[in-house]
Amino acid sequence: LHLLSRRQRQMCIRDSLAFVLYFTLMPIATSLPLIFNHPYVPMNMVPFIDVLEGRGDFFKQIGLNVLMTIPFGILLPMNTRKNFSSVVIYAFLMSLSIELLQPLINGARSSDVTDIITNVLGAVIGYVIYLLIKPRLKKLNRQRKNIFELKDGYK
Repeated sequence: LHLLSRRQRQMCIRDSLAFVLYFTLMPIATSLPLIFNHPYVPMNMVPFIDVLEGRGDFFKQIGLNVLMTIPFGILLPMNTRKNFSSVVIYAFLMSLSIELLQPLINGARSSDVTDIITNVLGAVIGYVIYLLIKPRLKKLNRQRKNIFELKDGYK
């Protein structure tokens, strides 16, 4: 991604966030005529209760929540030079926002602290991946600069 211009990288992070928001909030958008026409269901505050009680397809839900935010953990520091704690805070705030909106807008959706934990975990994994590929990205960026300098007749 470092071969892309700064603007193109910013568009990548914007598109990644749009993708996450689309798939997590799309059921809400389809229920707009029924918005707020249901009782509020409070957030489940017991982490991993689905796993402990064997309810639903919890491994799939956990895996998808982690997978969904890995790009966020890669793209945020790549485009904004944010450090680990900033990535964790931004991932937490994004996940919390999604979880708080879900039951307010659609009574069929519920919020769960497990989702927040797994979303933040996905961003952390993404940040680790970013740290692993960062040296290679720097090298590619230097090569790109050299190519453009040669192309423009500098050097």
